[in-house]
Amino acid sequence: MGRAPMAGVGATVFRGATVVDGTGVERHRADVRIEGGLITEVGPRLDAPETVDADGLVLTPGFIDMHAHSDLALLLEPEHPAKVTQGVTCEVLGQDGLSYAPVDDTTLPALRRQLAGWNGDPDGFDWDWRGVAGYLDRIDRTGVAVNACYLVPHGSLRMLAMGWADRAPNPAELDRMRQQLAKGLLEGAVGMSSGLSYTPGMYADTAELVDLCVVVAAYGGFHAPHQRSYGRGALEGYAEMVEIARRSGCALHLTHATMNFGVNEGRAGEFLDLLDEALVDGVDLTLDSYPYLPGSTTLAALLPGWATEGGPEATLRRLADPAVRERIRYEVEEKGSDGCHGVVTDWATIQISGVRWPGLAAAVGRTVAELGAEQGITGTEVFLDLLVRDELATTILQHVGHEENVRAIMRHRAHTVGSDGLLVGARPHPRAWGTFPRYLGHYSRESGVLTLEETVARMTGRPAARLGLHRRGRIAPGYHADLVLLDPERVRDAATFEQPRLPAEGIEHVYVNGTAVVRQGRTTGARPGRALRRTDRGTMAL
Repeated sequence: MGRAPMAGVGATVFRGATVVDGTGVERHRADVRIEGGLITEVGPRLDAPETVDADGLVLTPGFIDMHAHSDLALLLEPEHPAKVTQGVTCEVLGQDGLSYAPVDDTTLPALRRQLAGWNGDPDGFDWDWRGVAGYLDRIDRTGVAVNACYLVPHGSLRMLAMGWADRAPNPAELDRMRQQLAKGLLEGAVGMSSGLSYTPGMYADTAELVDLCVVVAAYGGFHAPHQRSYGRGALEGYAEMVEIARRSGCALHLTHATMNFGVNEGRAGEFLDLLDEALVDGVDLTLDSYPYLPGSTTLAALLPGWATEGGPEATLRRLADPAVRERIRYEVEEKGSDGCHGVVTDWATIQISGVRWPGLAAAVGRTVAELGAEQGITGTEVFLDLLVRDELATTILQHVGHEENVRAIMRHRAHTVGSDGLLVGARPHPRAWGTFPRYLGHYSRESGVLTLEETVARMTGRPAARLGLHRRGRIAPGYHADLVLLDPERVRDAATFEQPRLPAEGIEHVYVNGTAVVRQGRTTGARPGRALRRTDRGTMAL
């Protein structure tokens, strides 16, 4: 599949737009001229062969999704309607310490199985890369609708060096991780992600992460951790991530920053105090969040960490052992599994959002508690049986959020936006299609939690600065023409938990590198996006 023609890179003027430029400053009215993929002028009475009437509409930089799970979706459906229809022009892949580069012929099959619930595992797909450069090249060869940045996944590094072993690496294994990490950063990655409640990343101690973050810092990147707990140990987990940043000198970006579960209700202020103290001390720190209460992950993520050692095949073998099942039951029902963030699992909050095996389709949309009551068995029995029958590929929604925490976190001065959206499954979380318009509509226009200018800055200029993007994230001459034209009175998320794949309303036009990927609310099929690679100088290549 080749790159679609980049039509529309000639001169265009957006006439009479209300410009919200991505810096957070007050909006102003202006014409904006683009040509050759760049913004060439901002001012009054500009001319070009093509004119877009922007009277009454708001023109912003393109939105940057700081936490995306489109690692395969971008290649399988490169027009990428889930993201372009909500104004996303760039997304950050390789999240939560697990993705498909770097890999080898041993780790790739296991990763495909482990990540089937996140990304699917399509038949007949050509896995023609092994390293970061190869993956980014594949994005460019395919031709995609949005720009993409990549994080080297710590869990994938660990698999390459030492498999799924629950121990510290020996010096040779740590050296191999360092070397593979440096190679990925040299090949264009913007930093390293970690998944410290997922196998095998959860087996890493603080010292290992500090050692690797020293490498990331040397290349001007940042660490984006899915930390160890968002439940009972949330504050301790965040404190560890800040300590890693202090000791390594590495910039820190806290992904999907939340304070979930009953134990954390009303405690967002304690989390934000921790961040403010770190910022005062000079820690280079940002965070992202999604504007919804429920979370989303795989059903297998709720297992205790020890039950997943050795990878998917070893996990499935354990689940066939009655003694192991009883040990798991005790941890999830009575003790509080690390897989459920140290909190006893409430099966009424766990809703099935997707399955791999069609014979289990009737479970989608139901909670585990409902399925147990219907079948006359416990929620834990439903949980274990589903894992076996669906080969660990089941996805879930986890209804554990608190509105006051969500609002407090999004107000923080270091805040950016990430969807954390899974694009597979029958009923995925609507955040995959609705995150950005929900910020603009529900939280800005309707609730007044943030001004429009503040909201746009969190989606554009601030994440562009974190990523080191060269001349992106702002409306100014010389910047890349990644632009969104929206109706400020109509913009809203249409996606719901019952119908999660509905496109946003009020997003009129979206341009990526000067080419329209959405016109009058409809996708154009254009694929002008590219892989954005950090260079060895720590700046983003054009």
